[in-house]
Amino acid sequence: MNIIDRYLYRTVLLYAFMAMAVLVTLGALFLFISQQRDIGVGNYGAGDALMFTLLNLPEQAFELLPIAAMIGALMGLGSLAAGSELVVTRASGVSVWRMVWPVGLAGVTLALLMYALGEYVAPPMAQLAKREKTTSKLADVSFAGASSAWVKDGNLILRVSTGEVDRAFGGVSLYELDGNKLKWVKRAARVSVADPGHWVLNDVTTTRFSENHVDSDTESEMTMTTAVNPDFLGLAATDPELLTLKGLASYIEHQRRNEVGTAAYEIEFWSRIARLFAVIVVTCLALPFVFGPLRTTGAGARTVVGVLLGVVFFLISGMVEKGGQLFGIAPVLVGWLPTAVVALCTAVAISRTR
Repeated sequence: MNIIDRYLYRTVLLYAFMAMAVLVTLGALFLFISQQRDIGVGNYGAGDALMFTLLNLPEQAFELLPIAAMIGALMGLGSLAAGSELVVTRASGVSVWRMVWPVGLAGVTLALLMYALGEYVAPPMAQLAKREKTTSKLADVSFAGASSAWVKDGNLILRVSTGEVDRAFGGVSLYELDGNKLKWVKRAARVSVADPGHWVLNDVTTTRFSENHVDSDTESEMTMTTAVNPDFLGLAATDPELLTLKGLASYIEHQRRNEVGTAAYEIEFWSRIARLFAVIVVTCLALPFVFGPLRTTGAGARTVVGVLLGVVFFLISGMVEKGGQLFGIAPVLVGWLPTAVVALCTAVAISRTR
């Protein structure tokens, strides 16, 4: 990298990290405010809400990084354009396509940071935040290591598989005691709350123990009555946004083996990969803007444009993902379509920049 490359690279990264700091702070503030309704439930207090917010900061950073990349690129390159530094660079013989190299490299750096957050930092911390919040709200819940949570309701003991992030398949087991003896065990693949106090269990396998033998049978669906808080089931829920790419691939394979629909998870998988490339694309998209309509505007206008472009991109992505799932479009196409369209528009815009 020559001096100009390093200068453009550092400028884009500096402004991107500044934008990230502001966005994450605002996101954390809104998340903390949203926790106020849960404060006072069980042992969940203001300190727990603050800890929940802090543990979710990596997840907030992961979600907001593409918007921060767009704002940072517009702000950084816009400040150079306003000071005529980009004009001098162009006059010295450096083409717009040549400037794509350092700007795109800054986008690659941000994409790698996003990958690291999404694979190694955000999921375990978000899972820990979810677990600690549930523990505080439900005082009668106990944990066995990091893989399961238990709660007792009379003679009935319920266990949910909290799982590690890469194996978050969920599931509920029920154990009924007859004095000091185990009467039966039920294992359900999926559980939902029909109404307060009534849970619907799907794909239930029951094992009954007697003095001389063991019986087993299966049911496609059954309803049980319990006084356990439904929030307990949140520990068994599989949230695609809290899974790593490896975890999503494992979960998709797990669902296929059980002949359960995987469209939502496949779309999330391909969208996650596409968003990594989208960070690079939206960073380069700033170039035609700062050489065009945003060359002489102030920092405030560039920030507003960056936020609007980021929000529009994510709104369109969300609509495509939901529509693709509804109409049964191939998950690969649904996941990559928004990023591919933006990449094409970026290439055309840069080629038309003079």
